Amino acid sequence: MVKGSLLTPRAALVLLLGVLAGLGAGVLSALAGVDSAQCVLCGGAVFGAAVSFFDRLVADSDA
Repeated sequence: MVKGSLLTPRAALVLLLGVLAGLGAGVLSALAGVDSAQCVLCGGAVFGAAVSFFDRLVADSDA
């Protein structure tokens, strides 16, 4: 039985913000009339960039 959590609250927040940013970029691409495969690629790219950005932006609780 696992006693600790799988993700820290900071990691969960960073991933959630990344997912929301990627989803928003994909939806905006779809509304602009871009092909669905390109919308997925755009959302994935924004997810990666957003996770990196929010990882630096959200303060670490150990500091």
